Amino acid sequence: TATCSAAARPWRRPKPAEAPARAVAVSVFDLFKIGIGPSSSHTLGPMKAARTFAAGLDAGGLLASVAAVRVTLHGSLAATARGHATDRAVLLGLLGERPEEIDPGNVDALVAGVRRSGRLALLGRHEVPFAEGAALRLELEPLPFHPNGLVLEAFGPAGEPLAARTFFSIGGGFVVEEGAEGADATADVAVPHPYRTAEELLAACERTALGISGVVRLNEGAFRPEPETEAGLLRIWSVMQECVRRGCRAEGALPGGLGVKRRAPALFRKLTEFPESGLADPLTAIDWVSLYALAVNEENAAGSRVVTAPTNRATGILPAVLHYYRRFVPGATDSGVVRMLLTAGAIGLLCKEGASISGAEVGCQGEVGSACSMAAGALAEALGGTPEQAANAAEIAMEHNLGLTCDPVGGLVQVPCIERNAMAAVKAINAARLALRGDGHAFVSLDDVIRTMRDTGLDMKSKYKETARGGLAVRLAAHANVSVGLPDC
Repeated sequence: TATCSAAARPWRRPKPAEAPARAVAVSVFDLFKIGIGPSSSHTLGPMKAARTFAAGLDAGGLLASVAAVRVTLHGSLAATARGHATDRAVLLGLLGERPEEIDPGNVDALVAGVRRSGRLALLGRHEVPFAEGAALRLELEPLPFHPNGLVLEAFGPAGEPLAARTFFSIGGGFVVEEGAEGADATADVAVPHPYRTAEELLAACERTALGISGVVRLNEGAFRPEPETEAGLLRIWSVMQECVRRGCRAEGALPGGLGVKRRAPALFRKLTEFPESGLADPLTAIDWVSLYALAVNEENAAGSRVVTAPTNRATGILPAVLHYYRRFVPGATDSGVVRMLLTAGAIGLLCKEGASISGAEVGCQGEVGSACSMAAGALAEALGGTPEQAANAAEIAMEHNLGLTCDPVGGLVQVPCIERNAMAAVKAINAARLALRGDGHAFVSLDDVIRTMRDTGLDMKSKYKETARGGLAVRLAAHANVSVGLPDC
């Protein structure tokens, strides 16, 4: 079995305000990542980190000399390692698989091959022994910088250390390495309209006489030609649509042992069997929005292909609101979808830079709260709102997710995560409509609510932050007879 340490201590990082502020110069494509479920911070990030480590061995000329590797998961990554498929993700990364390219249908076979043989081919080329009980260790004690830490080590034939690197998966698939500057994002690119707060973003909108999406589009031009940005965002939209289609067809129980049954297929059948009944019920649109969110999040829980928006746990909210816009709003176009993605990206990056999008850091308010805020602001702009109204919509949505804990039952991204996405998608639409009825001026600003989300997360007990050791996770685990995926300690 893997190694367990003592219970994790409460983790604290200096508040963002204590660090030098920098303008947001991150592309929306760093936020919207195509990958596999069930978690951006616990699956996508560790998979990328493991592949980076293996690739580094190859680039340094060490790959052929490696006789053994060892991975140690720390803090929240260890607490829900199997529930979030972190153990599988690390194996896939060491094998050289990329999350945006791997066929989800091949994952089980690749992982089973390593476990059956006790051997792993680094980057698919250099085979080493890999007895998972010894080579993959779980340490509940978090590393100082962030609760999602992992240490990867390589050893030579005589057991001599060849390389060791420490990574942190900080949410949304973003990964930072200890001692390195910044995250794995294009943060050093000079953009024409930098901003670090919503106030500065709105000032850029006033200065350019553009909406939020217009300012973001100009900034994206610093990374790539505009046609590439448009094509890339439409590709993101295509993946989201395909995810909804798959989720409406797939039947059965989700993996992980809870026996949670997929709800989207049955709901889809009910809504399409007698479509004319929707004419008599003006709230049928809400049922469709719930369906879109459930379909995406059930696919994510099954380890299928999704888009971080801004994380996997909250991946169903923005697609649900985009589908609502495209299918229920008269005159909706794919161009409007692109504008929504640009606006949502700006709000998501504000949440990431001003607070966090990591459930392990600030609870689910940083994931579902941020996604709800992103979707609300995006819809408000697409429906003709001013930049101020879009920011107000984002603020309303976030304000009513403050304090939301991350308490996954069994360490799985299923209960309450899937249903929570459906509720947040409806809340985002309501927030947008409320904002559009006003003039954009609000008692609480978007910057205020983001800072409040950060402070609330810092004050939140660690057991409510993606450890599966508080809230519903504890209340229901005994009834469901499940554990959080840790070995016996």
